[in-house]
Amino acid sequence: MEFDHLGVATDDATGLAALFTELFDAPVAHEEEFDGMSVVFLELGDGYFELLEPHEDGAIARYLEKNGPGIHHVALRTDDVVGALETATGAGVELIDEEPRPGAWGHEVAFLHPKSTGGVLVEFVSH
Repeated sequence: MEFDHLGVATDDATGLAALFTELFDAPVAHEEEFDGMSVVFLELGDGYFELLEPHEDGAIARYLEKNGPGIHHVALRTDDVVGALETATGAGVELIDEEPRPGAWGHEVAFLHPKSTGGVLVEFVSH
């Protein structure tokens, strides 16, 4: 597996994208509306920042209400999300997603519960 992206919950994806582009020379690689959110991917070397701005109730909106803006998840790229989930299950990790589901940018994704991963919400992603 390799690092893919860092998901950041925000109430202003456009403003944060402008700031990160200026600060880190991280150009916009992809933008879309997905699952009731504005999603902006900023290219940064061998990975991305994924900026998540909710427009309706959902996991990111609830995260912002509870925690405020900030790091939401870490995504690891794999060629086999199903195999990664099987490995996680074998290691005793609680899954949020029992099987892969569609994610932003047309990727296949699945999440691990942070209770089992040291408080870190981990996403497996396949391009």
